[in-house]
Amino acid sequence: MHSSFVDTEIASQPDTWRRAADLVPAAADSLPRRGERVAVVGCGTSWFIAMSYAVLRETAGHGVTDAFAGSEFPRGREYDRVVAISRSGTTTEIVELLAALAGTHTTLITAVSGSPAAENAEASVELPFADERSVVQTRFATSTLVLLRAHLGADVDALVADGERALGVPVDDYLAADQTTFLGLGWAVGLTHEAALKTREAAQYWSESYPAMDYRHGPIAIAQPGRLVWSLGAAPEGLVEEVESAGATFVRHDLDPLAGLVVAQRFAVALAKARALDPDRPRSLTRSVILA
Repeated sequence: MHSSFVDTEIASQPDTWRRAADLVPAAADSLPRRGERVAVVGCGTSWFIAMSYAVLRETAGHGVTDAFAGSEFPRGREYDRVVAISRSGTTTEIVELLAALAGTHTTLITAVSGSPAAENAEASVELPFADERSVVQTRFATSTLVLLRAHLGADVDALVADGERALGVPVDDYLAADQTTFLGLGWAVGLTHEAALKTREAAQYWSESYPAMDYRHGPIAIAQPGRLVWSLGAAPEGLVEEVESAGATFVRHDLDPLAGLVVAQRFAVALAKARALDPDRPRSLTRSVILA
């Protein structure tokens, strides 16, 4: 099958990550300040990125940080700032939530200027270079997390180097697997949900995701020959042996978990093509969910 939009967008991520990090000085006043009580909201992929950032920010000692799906934001809870992540700025739940948060500092991170969400946000941080033609999100989501990680002081050069390595990791040997479970620890848990979502969206493939420690509490029962258990980042002691004793194949790459997500994105696209599906036109999906 021909190269897809999403192939090109996945391959561009090391470049868009650099550009996202370069935005930090100009965007700093609009991003969460140390000590602020912050909520981060999004839908689908954006929610999973919010989860990862929330853990990173709290772990770095910058203050309480919660993550919510846009529809599940607790309207009675007070925050110093709400950060909304929306590629298009048109997602109904995000537009309506920002409109309802008048009086709270709100920041929208988006790829598109002049959107309905931007009209309702106090400030916007725009990543137009990370916008995408494809329905399935890849580079916008990861570039948003790089922006937020850079604001927390992450080593972006090392991250970009891992992203470049991720583009060369072979994935064809995994395509015969009939099921994959993605695992992670700490801030990587959000990324595992995103990795599983990518395979479901692009390839209509059975995938699951769990915190790595919780995987032992039931989900390991589906591990068997012909299935993958894929860790984004470090795995708990003894888990590799448990998975392999059940007959499943344990997958892990020596990469930053975000770069590990890039390998999973490539796996999802390769799966779609192996199933004669078009990853640029996933079934039942549109670029943005806009409710009447």
